[in-house]
Amino acid sequence: MSERLAPEQADSLPDIPEPAENPHLFGHAEHAAQIAAAYHAGKLHHALLLTGPKGIGKATFAFHLAHHLLSYPRSEDAPETFGRPDPASAVARQVASGAHPAVLHLTRPYDDKTKKFKGAITVDEVRRVGRFLSLRAHDDAYRVVIVDAADEMNRNAANALLKSLEEPPARAIFLLISHSPGTLLPTIRSRCQVMRFSPLSEAEIGAVLGSFGSGLPDAPEARGALIERAGGSARQAILLAEHGGFDITEAADRFIGKARRDPLDAYRLADAVTGRDQTVTFDILNEHLLETVALAATDAAARGEGRRAARLAELWDEANATIRDTDTYNLDKRQHVVGLLNRIGEALAR
Repeated sequence: MSERLAPEQADSLPDIPEPAENPHLFGHAEHAAQIAAAYHAGKLHHALLLTGPKGIGKATFAFHLAHHLLSYPRSEDAPETFGRPDPASAVARQVASGAHPAVLHLTRPYDDKTKKFKGAITVDEVRRVGRFLSLRAHDDAYRVVIVDAADEMNRNAANALLKSLEEPPARAIFLLISHSPGTLLPTIRSRCQVMRFSPLSEAEIGAVLGSFGSGLPDAPEARGALIERAGGSARQAILLAEHGGFDITEAADRFIGKARRDPLDAYRLADAVTGRDQTVTFDILNEHLLETVALAATDAAARGEGRRAARLAELWDEANATIRDTDTYNLDKRQHVVGLLNRIGEALAR
């Protein structure tokens, strides 16, 4: 792996580059062409809401767009496609390290007192936007605000961001990354151009893993099983292939799907993901359970089962809050896992 420049984030994975420093963008060519053409024509919206499953390249897309705007400050000179950032260039290194004066990247901040990342993007983080936008960019370049992920803003932070979205300055763009746009304030969604990103294909996931020096299993059966469980998410594929995520998610699905669930099975799974140095596996399980509920809610809505969809959406909100509280207040992770498994199993059985 080359030199790592980007600061560590709450969802960083070992030996995987951050979106800010990733020169590769796999998939999403239509979106890239659409935005590049809009910029070339001088019709770029001031706020883009990039939605879709976690781990499919939305944040990487946002940084590639930032590079495009910085590389071509005159929109009429810009090509109608994104170029590949040169990792050795001064601009790319500044953006990657968080030092570029025209790019502000908001994420969950690290708490020096607790020695871990906070459970939400706080209002203090969002207040940086006002100071950032008050400064004139060099060469009248675009100023880019990337919120990653907008779903992780607390209520005060969301309201603070809304004020900036309501009165955007000239030559500034907000790129809001969202895995669950339904959780955002409707007033935030209404001020953004929504772009829905699709899951990656098997070939694209293979290309992503290959760029990181990894790869999909050679055996067709194992490869197919991993691709299916990854659901088009390169991040999920990495977790499944590299961190034991396949066994963890399979065990969770078996437990949730049983008509009669053995409490001992829940405790065994909890023990497997909450031991010492098990942060990644704990996160794998939490992310998978949230995705399971989200997919069930989507399916219910598609079948016209409005009450069930609403109930599952409420469960998603509650589960997400429980996950954050467990991390923020250092609650008992074992009990958290057991409780969440049972709640989701009971909800899906109704």
